[in-house]
Amino acid sequence: MGSDPQYAKWPALPLAQHVFTLTNPYATKPAQQASLKSLQDGINENKMAPLYKYLAHPTEGILNSTGETSSASAPAKPTGRKPSAAGMVASKTVGGTLPWDEGVYNRLKADNDKELEEFQKEEDEAVEQAGETEIMAAMGKRADFFAKIGDKDKAIATYEEVFEKTGILGTKIDLVLAIIRMGLFYGDKALVKKHVARAKTLVDSGGDWDRRNRLKAYEGLHLLTVRSYNLAAPLLLDSLSTFTSYELCTYSNLVVYSVLAGSVSLKRVDFKSKVVDAPEIKAILGADGDDKLLALSGAISAGPGAEDADMRDAAAATGRDVTTTSTPVAPTKAMAAVNLTTLGTGMDQPEAEMAVDFSPLAQLVNSLYSGHYKLFFGALALVEEQFLTQDRYLHEHKVWFIREMRLRAYQQLLQSYRVVGLESMANDFGVSVDFLDRDLAKFIAGGRIPCTIDRVTGKGVIETNRPDDKNKQYQDVVKQGDQLITKLQKYGQAVRLRGSERA
Repeated sequence: MGSDPQYAKWPALPLAQHVFTLTNPYATKPAQQASLKSLQDGINENKMAPLYKYLAHPTEGILNSTGETSSASAPAKPTGRKPSAAGMVASKTVGGTLPWDEGVYNRLKADNDKELEEFQKEEDEAVEQAGETEIMAAMGKRADFFAKIGDKDKAIATYEEVFEKTGILGTKIDLVLAIIRMGLFYGDKALVKKHVARAKTLVDSGGDWDRRNRLKAYEGLHLLTVRSYNLAAPLLLDSLSTFTSYELCTYSNLVVYSVLAGSVSLKRVDFKSKVVDAPEIKAILGADGDDKLLALSGAISAGPGAEDADMRDAAAATGRDVTTTSTPVAPTKAMAAVNLTTLGTGMDQPEAEMAVDFSPLAQLVNSLYSGHYKLFFGALALVEEQFLTQDRYLHEHKVWFIREMRLRAYQQLLQSYRVVGLESMANDFGVSVDFLDRDLAKFIAGGRIPCTIDRVTGKGVIETNRPDDKNKQYQDVVKQGDQLITKLQKYGQAVRLRGSERA
């Protein structure tokens, strides 16, 4: 069975993104129509009867909340949605519909049954006439077929059967990765978490470099979905230079995930080396002149919401007075990301990626690092609009992400000053004084920013209270020592009491 990755084609994860787009209130009508067509084409081409029923059935489907159907005899579906739909659809009020056609479903199911009979026949012949290798190959085809048509439970069960029968470590890892993709397809985070840990155990027991590297991307994407951006960032950034897991996501998507995770979680020094100056990121987000050549050649080496009314105020404010002394403007032309590690190796990307406008990301990174906060707030609004609201892995945490990025910018500015004028800081960020006052108050009350705001006199002053690390350590030692002495005293009293009872 060789060392090349196996079971890496199905399920087709782009279809899950199309389901998300179909139910996403932030998606444009043309985008939803295109996703509906792609979803219907994928279902028909791959004969995905189980997925079609799961999505569109009048009484059991997760999409047709109104019971839309092309069959007059089909019963109406009650309002609401199944809890299992939470990982696939964008909103609780499902906005998209996939027409149900009983005839189409019966045709797809008949085709599925016919193919399954052929797989079973092949497997029976292998049992009678061939060896274990042929039997496992036939079982593997059946497992891939279930994954192809979107039958989650049967696919996972069959993958587990193959897992139990094979003794090859590489094949075992590939099977677990296939199960992880089934979990990602249906948004089953518990399943993904369980099998990521299982895959790590297998890889640590002797997995090869390629599978170890692929697992980084899988684990990084999983951590992204559960909002562990600080843990996802190093894994995703490391995957950029050696990425081959195209069954998981496109290279363009990996760039977006890596930049966003690194921007919100890395310390300033690491942010500079691993994001701002990373050759793979500079070559994609855009660099001018010699910097871009250095990035492409590798000469430049790379070594934790806004949906509220407050953020809309900030986004509106950024439309005014954009300064001309700002960070270099990122290229505005949409471009497709290219994996530099595949150039000249004969390894092609599996399909042409759509052009992506990375300019908001580039401006977000450059303006944050260089301290051009007015441009930073504008770029943050664009990133929310173009990326956070449109991606199924990022959408769930978009409010948290925008809030954390605002906090990071506030902390970066305030740590350089003892006293800052509220109006001056508001001008730097391109927002109103009232918005900045309200926004800072939330972070101050939560203990995220050590400062106070005085608006009693004048236009308001922000005074930072820089924590004394040595004094804090001393206070912690004293507090922990007091707690230890108290515990020892209670223990001593208990020992003396038991001794007197024995006497």
